[in-house]
Amino acid sequence: MIQFDHLTKVFSTDGRGKTVADNICLTVPSGASVALLGRNGAGKSTLLQMIAGTTDPTSGRILSNGSISWPVGFAGSFHPELTGAQNTRFLARVYGVDSDELIDFVQEFSDLGAHFRLPFRTYSSGMKSRLGFGISMGIQFDTYLVDEVTAVGDAAFRAKSAMVFRDRMQTSGAIVVTHAMSQVRELCTAAAVLENGKLQYYADVEDGIRHHNHNMGQF
Repeated sequence: MIQFDHLTKVFSTDGRGKTVADNICLTVPSGASVALLGRNGAGKSTLLQMIAGTTDPTSGRILSNGSISWPVGFAGSFHPELTGAQNTRFLARVYGVDSDELIDFVQEFSDLGAHFRLPFRTYSSGMKSRLGFGISMGIQFDTYLVDEVTAVGDAAFRAKSAMVFRDRMQTSGAIVVTHAMSQVRELCTAAAVLENGKLQYYADVEDGIRHHNHNMGQF
């Protein structure tokens, strides 16, 4: 369960405020795989970072009764001078999992080849996302935060990512940011639409997609 308790987040840009979360009060049930939908700039990634605890709200709070992953694709999770393998081992220790088992899983999953033993700062954005997705899928969380990462890589890698994600969803929930409605229908059991700082939850994925498409002018 993730509960938004009067959650508000306001950024100040050039002396003007931009509200990405406007007094949101909403509860996401445990075990739900929720598509977080919204137009570019709506604040979806910021909301994920607040859920993960890497960005503070302006006011209000987020409550949870389970473990939550970091936002996959968020480079702040990793040390730039450490290799992919060293970052993996470090996070294994932080989260109390077997480091050798996690390294074996991530190395096989991420398809980074020799780059797995090179510094993280040398990675492309796609490589960073593949490492982050691999590490997060290798650690058991109650809720996974996923930001467009299943779109990374070739068709074979995307298929592998979706298969691993579906396997994790047998025992966990997720909040997934994606612009691909085919992925929403394939991977998610519910949807939430973020628009003008308001977040509306839909237990039926198709209802959420219709709301999002209406906002985007697609009928």
